[in-house]
Amino acid sequence: MTQLRTHNPDAARPRKPATAAPIDASFLETLLGYNARRAALAVIEVFLERMAPYGLRPVDFSVMSLVTHNPGITSRQLCTALGILPPNLVGMINALEGRGLIERKPHPHDGRALGIHLTAAGRKLMQEAEQTAAALEGDVGNRLSPAELKTLIRLLKKVYKPG
Repeated sequence: MTQLRTHNPDAARPRKPATAAPIDASFLETLLGYNARRAALAVIEVFLERMAPYGLRPVDFSVMSLVTHNPGITSRQLCTALGILPPNLVGMINALEGRGLIERKPHPHDGRALGIHLTAAGRKLMQEAEQTAAALEGDVGNRLSPAELKTLIRLLKKVYKPG
């Protein structure tokens, strides 16, 4: 069976790219969760890029920062402060210890607990990582004045911190 070909004059003309209709996100943009997540994603993207040389994910950085500023902190305290389930923290602590960044020592006031401390390598890494984090916060928050940034942080804390 032979197919007949017909000439289509429109086929030879270059097509203009379809213009996408504007997207109405007005409802989403009224939602706290949507806006908080979009802002977090913008910050986390830069964070992941800049923390890659240190091998730190956001949660690793948070744990290491708390250990930096609270030597001897316990796993239970870390879980409470960061909202992490104990089974999830165990692997993270083991990995950081395996990298030689933290060590566990007997807690001075609770014989059943171990306190978590930075090693010399951990202190060096965190000194650099916290400087990097402070610089990246300035870079991603550069659309806000210092007063606006302070207000934003205060307001966000009101959402996630009780009383």
